[in-house]
Amino acid sequence: RIMRPDDANIAGNVHGGTILKMIEEAGAIISTRHCNSQAEEPCVAALARVERTDFLSPMCIGEVANVSAEITYTSRHSVEVQVNVMSENILTGAKKLTNKATLWYVPLSLKNVNKVLEVPPIQYTRKEQEDEGKKRYEEQKLDRLETKQRNGDVIFPILNPEPHTVGYSQSSLIHLVGPSDCTLLGFVHGGVTMKLMDEVAGIVAARHCKTNIVTASVDAINFHEKIKKGCVITISGRMTFTSNKSMEIEVFVDADPFVDEPRERYRAVSAFFTYVSLSKDGKPLPVPQLLTETEDEKRRFEEGKGRYLQTKAKRQAQMQQAAQ
Repeated sequence: RIMRPDDANIAGNVHGGTILKMIEEAGAIISTRHCNSQAEEPCVAALARVERTDFLSPMCIGEVANVSAEITYTSRHSVEVQVNVMSENILTGAKKLTNKATLWYVPLSLKNVNKVLEVPPIQYTRKEQEDEGKKRYEEQKLDRLETKQRNGDVIFPILNPEPHTVGYSQSSLIHLVGPSDCTLLGFVHGGVTMKLMDEVAGIVAARHCKTNIVTASVDAINFHEKIKKGCVITISGRMTFTSNKSMEIEVFVDADPFVDEPRERYRAVSAFFTYVSLSKDGKPLPVPQLLTETEDEKRRFEEGKGRYLQTKAKRQAQMQQAAQ
């Protein structure tokens, strides 16, 4: 579809959340279609996890986004979908790859939302594809467990914070989950949640550097629990790390399901977003250094630095491998 002004920021760059929402819609369609191809009872594929997603090139108002999805691995109860996003300038015909993403879905029965159905297997062209897919499956399963275990943090407001501190830029958004946000099962679309998360992360980044900002990448997004229609969700974001040219923002989503079945507030989704600061000409700008004040903030900064260096080393290794 064509990108319109309400898809973009004030500089004309399409919001990362808009692209994430389109990616998730493509993944939901293909995985639901596959899971119903041999199912004994109808089901809807629910998003469980999005692997690291890099925004390779910005997309602008007036360009056409083309999203394509392919199922690359199936386990007994989950589907791996790989999605590519291309942008096309319809005036010149120029095309470019803007995103590559990997998503994991599980099929939930329409009759019983707590029942996970079995996934029809796919045919692999070679044995190595199945082995590589199984390895990715085991890795994401372990990472999801580790992430859930460290999800106890809460963001509290800080009075009169100093500029460039964590408290100065931290932000929250409160949203009532309505019917238009939900799947056939009455639970929030993963793409809707990711779009809101990107919006909060973008506010944090803009508050910190006071410039135009764009999404550079999103670390793995883990969907720990379903969010039901009627819940009030709080999307919270805080700066965790800054390098010379990038900012890492931790975002998590908490749900209050007080309408139908009162229960305690719970952590539903968590992820790390990375943003870069741009000038009016679209050139990268230096990012103000994050000022850490508490021991927890210093610990999170060092953890973010570790993720940054790990990603940087992986990218350099890939470039060297491509050059060979």
